[in-house]
Amino acid sequence: MSAADRLWEAPPFGLAPDEKVKYFTEALADLTASHRRRCPPYRNILGALGFDPASARAPEEFPFLPVGLFKNLELCSVPPGEVARVVTSSGTSGQVPSKIYLDGPTADGQRRALAAIVSDFIGPDRLPMLVIDCPSVLRGGRFTARAAGVAGFASFGRGRTWALGDDMRPDLDAVSAFLETYGGKPFLLFGFTFLVWQFFEALAASGRAWDFQNGVLIHGGGWKTLADRAVGPEEFRRRLAEGFGLRRVHDYYGMAEQTGSIFMACERGHLHVSAFSDLFVRRASDFSLCETGEEGILQVQSILPESYPGHSLLTEDRGVLLGEDGCPCGRRGKYFAVLGRLRAAELRGCSDTYAAEHG
Repeated sequence: MSAADRLWEAPPFGLAPDEKVKYFTEALADLTASHRRRCPPYRNILGALGFDPASARAPEEFPFLPVGLFKNLELCSVPPGEVARVVTSSGTSGQVPSKIYLDGPTADGQRRALAAIVSDFIGPDRLPMLVIDCPSVLRGGRFTARAAGVAGFASFGRGRTWALGDDMRPDLDAVSAFLETYGGKPFLLFGFTFLVWQFFEALAASGRAWDFQNGVLIHGGGWKTLADRAVGPEEFRRRLAEGFGLRRVHDYYGMAEQTGSIFMACERGHLHVSAFSDLFVRRASDFSLCETGEEGILQVQSILPESYPGHSLLTEDRGVLLGEDGCPCGRRGKYFAVLGRLRAAELRGCSDTYAAEHG
């Protein structure tokens, strides 16, 4: 059995640290060697670094690519005929988006990993689902990160209802009918953070009473726009709880360049690293590893990218490692917090990108 197979077989948040390091290092070595063989630009990068995948003894020893490199290079490890889908990252008008090339096995792995991670938080049953977005997000030629998020999370729901019309205004009648039909039992809500906030602001202004006490909200896509309005994660959760009875709220951190291996926030608000991922925090001065509790640049790793060399990336986000195996929620593994964007980084989260364009 391969190291990757052992990670797939393990509970997503159940591995002991020494087991995780062993299997993850072997899986990364296999991925790095595969991409070096099949992706010429990546092979050139490793050659310039003088890196041999067989020499690594721990996940942090594998080189990382700056996430912005996917805007400038076509990094693909499969023949054109095997590319099933090209996912483009978020980006406001005029920005160059990243292009992520997915073959069938990689896309399937993304779906499986997402299912394993999310099910650990909401359970295995498919719940009635209210999507806080519009139907047109899934139409058109470009498969954006926003569309990928909606499509990916839609697999956890049934009786899907769109909360917004194509004009991005809340469909109050549709929301009311959904709550009347499904509101008495657990149901799922999904949306990007800024859209979710706008949606609940509109409900509050409608003058009608709304009961979301049986809801489970999953949201992600960036906090910068709401932070500019003095709305952080705690205030976000407080207002949803007090105004709508919605108390089960899970943020997540992820990106188009590593779709599927997301980091979900637990009941304590901590983002958790699953068996499919690893995370490090590095100092901007020399890229050395930060201590627990020390702010730095987030590096993310994933065993999922088989069709493109996105398995070890340096993000454009600041964060801090909070601990490992010590979260009060009981999940094993590392847990961390995202503190914001690097000052020079473009606005690229799905939520923040929408806000920048529609304001």
